[in-house]
Amino acid sequence: MTLTEWFIFFLIVQVIHFLGTWKLYVKAGRKAWEALVPVYNAVILMKIINRPWWWVILLFIPVINVIMLPVLWVETIRSFGQNTTKDTILVVVTLGFYIFYVNYMLDVKYIEDRDLKPTTASGEWTSSILFAVVAATIVHTYFMQPYTIPTGSLERTLLVGDFLFVSKFHYGARTPMTAVSFPMVHDTIPVVRKKSYLSKPQYPYFRLPGFQKVKRNDIVVFSWPVDTVSKFRDQSNLGHYKPIDKKSNYVKRCVGVPGDSLAVIDGYVHINGQKNQLPDRAQVQFSYEGTVKNRNFNPQNLYNRYKIKPNEFGFVSNTEFRAAGMTNDAAKQFKNHPNVSSIQRSISPKGQKEFGIFPNNGKVNWNRDNFGAIYIPEAGKTVKMNLKSFSLYRRIIEVYEGSELGIDNKLSVNGTQILLNGKPIDSYTFKQDYYWMMGDNRHNSEDSRAWGYVPANHIVGKPVFVWFSWDTNAKGLFNKIRWERMFTTVGGSGKSVSYFKYFLILLVGWIIYGQYRKRKKNA
Repeated sequence: MTLTEWFIFFLIVQVIHFLGTWKLYVKAGRKAWEALVPVYNAVILMKIINRPWWWVILLFIPVINVIMLPVLWVETIRSFGQNTTKDTILVVVTLGFYIFYVNYMLDVKYIEDRDLKPTTASGEWTSSILFAVVAATIVHTYFMQPYTIPTGSLERTLLVGDFLFVSKFHYGARTPMTAVSFPMVHDTIPVVRKKSYLSKPQYPYFRLPGFQKVKRNDIVVFSWPVDTVSKFRDQSNLGHYKPIDKKSNYVKRCVGVPGDSLAVIDGYVHINGQKNQLPDRAQVQFSYEGTVKNRNFNPQNLYNRYKIKPNEFGFVSNTEFRAAGMTNDAAKQFKNHPNVSSIQRSISPKGQKEFGIFPNNGKVNWNRDNFGAIYIPEAGKTVKMNLKSFSLYRRIIEVYEGSELGIDNKLSVNGTQILLNGKPIDSYTFKQDYYWMMGDNRHNSEDSRAWGYVPANHIVGKPVFVWFSWDTNAKGLFNKIRWERMFTTVGGSGKSVSYFKYFLILLVGWIIYGQYRKRKKNA
C-alpha cells in the first residue's frame, strides 16, 4: 500500500471508531466529537479505560499495534461492565465490531473506578505474557535480534553453531513492512510449520536513523533478495511470494559498497582496481586438490590441526583428494604432512563460463573465481543503458525499484534499444543504494556471485556479539560448547577475547546483591 492508500485507510478507521464508540464516550462524561479527532481520540480512550497515555504510541508501532488492538477492544467493553468470557470472545472474534452492539443496543453504565487487576490466575498470566510479548517484540524488531549461523560461508570468523545478537540500531532499524504477522517469529510459526504472516497489506519501507552506514568488509545480516521458498532451506515450494521483511535472513561480508567497481580475480576481490584488504580476523578459504601416498587419514586430526571438516575432505581416486574450506596457511601446513605428495588451489580460469553465475543469462564468461568487473549502483547515480547494463540491472529496475515498491516496471529489448515500459531509454537513475555480499569461504558460499545485488531496503542489521557457540562435530556434551567463543565480539581486530567469565562475575554479584537487599528489607 502507498502512503496515500494508508492515509485513506487511517481515516476510514477513525470513522469506524467514531461510529462505534461515540455514545460510550458520552456515557464516560466526554464529548461525542472527541471520538472523531485522530490521535486525540486515542488519548481520551486511554483515560476512559484507565490506561496510561503512552499506550497510544504502541498503536503506531507496526506489529505491536496488531497485538494492542484486541487489548483495547476488551478493555473498552470491560469499562462498561461487559466483562464475561462470552463478551471477550465476541469482541475479539468480530474484530472489535461487537463494540457497535454495546454502543447502540445495550444500556450500559461507565465504571469509572474499575479495578484493573485481573480477578483470576489465568487473567494474571495472560496479562504477564502479553506484556512480555510486547516488550520482547519491540526489542527484537527495533534493537537487537538473536540469530544462528546455519552455514559455513563465513568460517573462521563466524562458525556454524554460533548464536549471535544482531544490532538493528547500528544501520538504523527497518520498521516492519508486513502489517499482520505472528509476533517473535520470522516467516514460519514453529511446531505447526505454517506461514506466520499475511502478505497484504504492506507498510511502505521506512528505516529509523542509524549511527553508521554499511562499510566495506562489514559482516551484515540481510534479507535474501531472491527468496521465493516457503520456508528457509526448503526448495520444495519455489515461486512462493514473500514480502521483503519476511524473506530468509542471510549473513555475509559486504565486500562492495555503493559506487564501487568490483571484480573477482583468482578468487580475490578487487575494488576500483585494487585488491580488497580484509580485516585481520577474516580468513579467506578456498578448495584444494592434491595427491597422497595412501588413504590413511584420521578425520578428527584433520579437523583439529587443519580445520578441515570431515564432510569437506574426500578422495576422488585412490591417491587423489579434494579439500574444501582451507586457508592458504592451513594448505601450507597440510602440504608438509608426511602423507601428502602434492596440493594446489582449485581455480576456475578466467574466461571459463560457469552455470549459476550472475547475471545468469549465459552470455558472460564469468565464474566464482574470475568475475566482473561490475558497477555497484548508488542512489541518485545514472548509468547508460545498453545490452550489457540491461542484464546487470534488469532485476533492480523491474523488482527492487519496481514491483517491490508497488511500481509496474517492465524492461525489454528491441534490437539494441532498451525499453522501459515500452518507451526507449538510454540511461537510468537508481532510487536506492546497493551492496555486494560474499562469504569468506569462497567455494562454499551462495552469495552475490549467484544472485547479484543486495538493495539497501533488504539490510537487517549488524552482528555484534556471539553469546553461545555449539560444535556438532565435537564429542561429549562439555566439548560441544565452544567456551572460548562465548561472549566474544564479532568485529574488532586481533584475536577475539571471551568475556564469559566477566559475565559470570557480574551475574553472581547481582544475585548476591539481590539476596542482600531482600534480607535488609525483611529486617
